[in-house]
Amino acid sequence: MQAPPGIEPVAQARGRIDVPPIDLKWHQQLGVLNISLIVFVVAVLGSSGVLRGSGRDLNYFANIHGFLANFFPPDLSVTGRTLLGLLETIQIAVMATAFAIVFSVPIAIAGAQTLSPRWLVFISRLLMNAIRTIPSLIWALLAVAIVGPNPLAGVIGLTFYSVGYLGKFFSDAFESVDIEVARALRALGARTLQAFQYGLWPHAKPLVWSYSLWMLEYNIRSAAIVGIVGAGGVGLQLHTYQEYYQWDKFATVLLFMFLLVSALDLLGERVRNQIVRKAVSSKTR
Repeated sequence: MQAPPGIEPVAQARGRIDVPPIDLKWHQQLGVLNISLIVFVVAVLGSSGVLRGSGRDLNYFANIHGFLANFFPPDLSVTGRTLLGLLETIQIAVMATAFAIVFSVPIAIAGAQTLSPRWLVFISRLLMNAIRTIPSLIWALLAVAIVGPNPLAGVIGLTFYSVGYLGKFFSDAFESVDIEVARALRALGARTLQAFQYGLWPHAKPLVWSYSLWMLEYNIRSAAIVGIVGAGGVGLQLHTYQEYYQWDKFATVLLFMFLLVSALDLLGERVRNQIVRKAVSSKTR
């Protein structure tokens, strides 16, 4: 077959299709990854000014050596008081995590795009973003202003802070689950709560529980800090020892906190891996 007049035939190898090049804009050629990397490098260069010191001629290494020398040896005479403070810290974290789980589930359902209308998703996510904007220490400070300096303030502060994170984690977990099973149950006449309980919850439960355990670990660390503002826990001891420059006693508290957090990391990682592994194996059956 001859080509129409005025049009030259394109030489084409047998079995090969020539695709004309796509004219992409410069930002499309770079891609999101490279653009975000460039923005980060520019941000690092623009933030280098915060690295300037006080302007005084200080021997930093000598200061560090002198400061750390006050930590050793740790004063183990405060071991009993420290253990009681750590117990209260764990209790604050456990109660805050338990309340946060209860409050986060309905907020997460409202914030899941596969379960709720858009207007409700927008309001729920805006609420969770607002909660996460405020650090846990500020939540604890607000709670101390309301209920006074006691462990209840720590529970209230960490509960609010945890809801902002667990609500988002739980909503992501609900969105990752296949919603068709719940819809099929609804089509068969099941109520909304029954469809959620039997069609969605069994698949989302491993993720929800894994996130809850992670939040518990985080709250134990945070509960040790919120005591600095009077919200109970071992943080009150840290604040007292720091105020009176009792760094050897301060070191004892840090030592026990390190042991507790290390044990929690090892145990928590093992438990979460078991949960995720079991969830994956149940899906492949």
